[in-house]
Amino acid sequence: MSTRPCYLILLVFAVAVIAGCYDRVDLEEQTSSFLVGIDLDRDNKLVVYASNPVFSSHAEKKSQELGLNAGTLRQSRSALEARTLGFLSYRKVQVILIGKRILEHEDWYRLLDVIMRDTKNPLTQRMVAFNGTLSDIVNLNPKDQPTIPILLRGMVDTKSARSETVKTTFQELDRLFYEKGITPYLSEVVLDPNKEVTMSGTTLLDKKGKYAASLNMPDTVLLHILQNEVKRPVSLTIRIPGHSKSGPFGTDRVSFNAENVKTKFSTSYAEERFKFGIDIRMSISLSERLIPIDAQKEGERLESLIAEQLQNRFESLIRTIQSHRIDPVGLGIYARAYESSRYKDVQDNWGEALAKADINVSVKVTIRSTGPVK
Repeated sequence: MSTRPCYLILLVFAVAVIAGCYDRVDLEEQTSSFLVGIDLDRDNKLVVYASNPVFSSHAEKKSQELGLNAGTLRQSRSALEARTLGFLSYRKVQVILIGKRILEHEDWYRLLDVIMRDTKNPLTQRMVAFNGTLSDIVNLNPKDQPTIPILLRGMVDTKSARSETVKTTFQELDRLFYEKGITPYLSEVVLDPNKEVTMSGTTLLDKKGKYAASLNMPDTVLLHILQNEVKRPVSLTIRIPGHSKSGPFGTDRVSFNAENVKTKFSTSYAEERFKFGIDIRMSISLSERLIPIDAQKEGERLESLIAEQLQNRFESLIRTIQSHRIDPVGLGIYARAYESSRYKDVQDNWGEALAKADINVSVKVTIRSTGPVK
């Protein structure tokens, strides 16, 4: 029997092993960052932050926070490594935190080019905007909570599952920047007066990445409905006009869980502008009724009142979007699909075209359950 096939197998195996290990770094020689942050200081110079877990029973802190000035994110790596135990790696990054000062400038997204260049870097990092100075949150180190990277990732994942914020990964953000029919958005966090990290909602950006507006969590739920991205029941509380508050208590409100939310779009072009019709239908289960309306006897009236107030809130959100000439809903994608020739004429300036568009919303609400209490 010829030994040539055996030699060939051994050669292929050896090449595979060598190719897979040429850039190997031992774990004890590596420092993995769980968070990377970028911000501008008062002199408009780039500041790069990193938060690295500390695996030592002798360490008082659970993480190591670093921050320094640098020209680029890649340039900062050597300076950060000089302050760590080993080679700095971005392969375990959970969160990329963007400071508000960065978002006040256009084309900041190019700063993250280094993350895309390394094929071993993940693309699922949560992109989070911080409404404040980044050093305040990076150096927070809460004693009774997880480290900031784990806390932020958990907040984004749980709140986005309830449609109260967005879950924008690095890969999704890249798509939002290069898709002409939609504008980017990020999760937004703040520090409350007690220095506690709080999810505030969503940051809306224009096509060049510049800050445009912020949505609170209830309005973010409405944005998800407009995007037709609601996958599970969402909770909303609305005020019913005509029913005054009782003292300091909000007894003019109704809370409900919206289920089976369906959003349909119609697109046309007439009178030199785009026209969109948005039809929203949902079944709701009452979770709190503080107004003196009997939902069982006056169900149709209550449905009409809730639908009317929801429609007003959707229209207010759309006015905000149009006033800032942004399109987080993705109406440009529908315009391209159904009015392609018209859309091509304005695709490079879609925000202006959307600001002039006619957008009509209709809401249909059906009460499915009023709860076990009459």
